[in-house]
Amino acid sequence: MTLAQVQKLESKLLLATYDRYPVLLRKGRGVYVYDDRGRRYLDMLSGIGVNSLGYSHPAITKTIARQSKLLVHTSNLFYHEYQGLLAAALTKLSGMDRAFFTNSGAEAWEGALKLARAYAKSKTNNSNGKGPKFRILALENAFHGRTFGALATTHKEKYRAPFDPGLPGVHFVKFDDVADLERSFDDSVCAIGFEFVQGEGGVRPLSKAFVETAQRLARKHDALLIADEIQSGLGRTGRWFAYQHYGIQPDLVTIAKPIAGGLPLGALLVSEKVAQCIHPGMHGTTFGGGPLGCAVALQILKTMQQEKMLSHIQKTGSYFIDALDQLQGRHSSIREVRGLGLMIGMELESADLAKTVHKQMLERGIILNRTDETVIRFLPPYIIKKQHVDTVVRELDRVLSHAQVATPAVVQGRTK
Repeated sequence: MTLAQVQKLESKLLLATYDRYPVLLRKGRGVYVYDDRGRRYLDMLSGIGVNSLGYSHPAITKTIARQSKLLVHTSNLFYHEYQGLLAAALTKLSGMDRAFFTNSGAEAWEGALKLARAYAKSKTNNSNGKGPKFRILALENAFHGRTFGALATTHKEKYRAPFDPGLPGVHFVKFDDVADLERSFDDSVCAIGFEFVQGEGGVRPLSKAFVETAQRLARKHDALLIADEIQSGLGRTGRWFAYQHYGIQPDLVTIAKPIAGGLPLGALLVSEKVAQCIHPGMHGTTFGGGPLGCAVALQILKTMQQEKMLSHIQKTGSYFIDALDQLQGRHSSIREVRGLGLMIGMELESADLAKTVHKQMLERGIILNRTDETVIRFLPPYIIKKQHVDTVVRELDRVLSHAQVATPAVVQGRTK
């Protein structure tokens, strides 16, 4: 089928939930994807942080082929050999105790919210008459997903307003504002959850002071600390988990995107004290943790360790950020470069400029992403090399130079 045929069919039959780019992808290899005409694109988005080892990685394709011939799915009423092994690997890397496997990041976040409420209820029922403990603290600019619980803890009104009223008891704390965090916390709070590096919110890392205060207040009020590592976890920031940059240990951790190389899989990692509040029948899933997804996830973790991927991410990420910093020195339209590892954001002076940059880079065969209106986001496959970074920065330099000449910035009614 041609692009026009696919567009016509989708416009008639699919729910209008995506504003797709006019590109029909056919295959991928390494850090590149190819469209229906054979044109090659350098992928700096990796399926929004999913294809961490790139496309058609031989270790992954071999695992998929082998396991697909054995067992793709069995219900969670039976055992298979991979869930326990994957749980062992993830708990060892994360410092957590137990795992629950899901289909997606949003589902993992839903599970975390449920466990937070269940844990609070189990403690309240055994307490000396304390008041209700159900409030959940989230952060401004947070994004946790589109199911009802995840949506309720996602800050921007444009996501929540069409579906209100949402889950009650959620309060948003100002981003990285320690004073507002302290004002918001009391014994009615059952959990505080956040991304240690906000993704959809513009690639914004939290300060160590904020994170340490959140942990201290959670311990003081017997609330749970939930780490959303759906985008930042499993190596993206140069550590296995972003919270490891801060030297703290959460009570619940949600992961998904890169865990199974594009197969639908997520996980909720749980501390032992929280795990005690749940029993069979309280939560479950049909597809979460199937043998195919778990087998691939195990192979991805093994490959990352064999190829010393964390070290590569740290070095390549530093090189990328340094190159963008130098680019900022040549273009006043770049307001800020920020990020950790290979989770990087470049904030531009306007949403219009960000749209232009995104569009023109795609025309030049480079896939980027625009988030939080003005931020160009880079979530490349972990396997990118310095020459790929050089290509991206060189093309950004050309695009920004042309955009500034074509559309001069306006300052106080005058052009500069």
